[in-house]
Amino acid sequence: MPSLVLKASGGKAADAVFSLDKPLVSIGAAPDNDIALQGHAGVEDHHAVIHFDGTTFQLQTVQRGAVVFINGKKRRKHTLSHSARLRMGEAEMTVNLLDGALGDTADPEAEAELAGYRKLQSLASTLLGEYDLSPLLEQLMDAVVTITGADKGFLILAEGDDFHVKVARNLRAETLTDAIAHVSDSIVAKVIASKHPLIVSDALRHSEFSAAESVVNLQLSSVMCVPLIHKGALLGVIYVGNTSVANLFTKVHLDLLTVFASQASLILANAIMVNDLRLDNAMLSQRIDQMRFGSIIGSCDAMREVFRYVEKVAPTSVNVLILGETGTGKELIANEIHNRSPRTDGPFVTINCGAIPESLLESELFGHVKGAFTGATSSRTGKFQAADGGTIFLDEIGEMPLQLQVKLLRVLQERTITKVGATHPEKVDIRVIAATHVDLDLAVAENRFREDLYYRLNVVQLQLPPLRKRGDDVILISTYLTTSISEELGVSTRTLGPEAVAAMKRYHWPGNIRQLQNKLKKAIVLADSSVLTPDDLDLMPELLQPILPLADAKERFAFRYIMEALDRNEGNRTQTARELEVDPRTIFRYLEKRDE
Repeated sequence: MPSLVLKASGGKAADAVFSLDKPLVSIGAAPDNDIALQGHAGVEDHHAVIHFDGTTFQLQTVQRGAVVFINGKKRRKHTLSHSARLRMGEAEMTVNLLDGALGDTADPEAEAELAGYRKLQSLASTLLGEYDLSPLLEQLMDAVVTITGADKGFLILAEGDDFHVKVARNLRAETLTDAIAHVSDSIVAKVIASKHPLIVSDALRHSEFSAAESVVNLQLSSVMCVPLIHKGALLGVIYVGNTSVANLFTKVHLDLLTVFASQASLILANAIMVNDLRLDNAMLSQRIDQMRFGSIIGSCDAMREVFRYVEKVAPTSVNVLILGETGTGKELIANEIHNRSPRTDGPFVTINCGAIPESLLESELFGHVKGAFTGATSSRTGKFQAADGGTIFLDEIGEMPLQLQVKLLRVLQERTITKVGATHPEKVDIRVIAATHVDLDLAVAENRFREDLYYRLNVVQLQLPPLRKRGDDVILISTYLTTSISEELGVSTRTLGPEAVAAMKRYHWPGNIRQLQNKLKKAIVLADSSVLTPDDLDLMPELLQPILPLADAKERFAFRYIMEALDRNEGNRTQTARELEVDPRTIFRYLEKRDE
């Protein structure tokens, strides 16, 4: 009987064994659980459940904040395998999916069965690491023939409403030609219809199948056929046969094959999923090539509008101000403007105005002469002179001190710079692109940013949308980054599983593309599988944006829209109500919500 073995602790002399004999087994500190872990610190009242679907045992946490470590890895949902180590708080358990009673007997038949299970587990573990479908199917059938001692084995898979022989192997691990001619269609049809395993120990004397044309023609002596079921769906069947009366199959063989089929279903489903994901990724890669704008990937309307502006302003010499949240790719856009401009052969120089102390920023921007200040042992060229003939990108311009804003304004007006400690200005030929995440209109109103400098920089303004508002772009960018990061780190290419894709679309991405890149890099390094899950990306359910009922979504939109209208009317409620064609009391109601 499959079970969980709880390691002895707290003075208990022996391990406790809990049977997994129900479709749903609950685990937690509360006494009403099937497995009550009372007295173990860190275990929630209702910590997790184990669901058995007839083929696999699936563990999932229940209570918010509940954590389970499986083989040292934090998991919220996981398919259990034999010998897996579980830890919930201070409670440590081991998964036993094989019948432990077999080891307590000296019965040679039982010992042989246990040896078969051990071999099965070893083969299954090997196959779990294989995702290339064609070699996997052949290895799987070679394993089946080895375990059962059959003359030949066949893997029959569903394709729509039909079933086709995909692999046919003999005892020498050779492929059989004309596979369909070696299979009893009547036996296969019964298993497909019933979804239950079937053994015909002596087919020629079997009351139901002895008269079947396929059995008679094939002179079958012994046949086993078991279904491959994953999450209730029939993937296909495994069929093995013996033509020798000396090697008739027994119930032990059927039990072995049935257990292996349950693991093979998971292996096969994973491989099919990975194969489908690779096809999806190949299609996404083609889309990425089509959606590229230089080094930038994007297909949403907002990004297409940005690309249109870039194409128009790049050939000119006008100053450009790029606005957007941190991590939205402002430097990439600036670089693209430079690359598409007549200055593309000149330098592209970047400086982050918010990352350099105020006392050093002037020297970094304009350079200094020898002896200009303590430590200035030689003259130095600043970023503006380094960018001569090209483009200078002033990132986080909103963080620049007011004192330097005056000097920057003079540079933009006169196209000259004066080094710190120098008396004579020097000409520079530069194009200026600035960027910030700061609301410069508000900064100007609060006298934190010079209005004249703002208008000098803001000849053309580009507004970059946050990642959360870019729709499917998050998946396009992730697919590209997953491949490039895998190559950069020298690890096997990872793919995004369907659950990861759904979670990424629902996540808010406060750090935008930079945060996405960091999450992917961590997942690619630490993931156990080639298919990334929400857990690998640290996208826990509580972090994901809920899908609101339509009425709530409409209410949120109405609130934002009314607040924007009020702002445009400088807080005039009567004018706002008139423009929105609503009763003024409606405006008051939403203002009360704002103040709550």
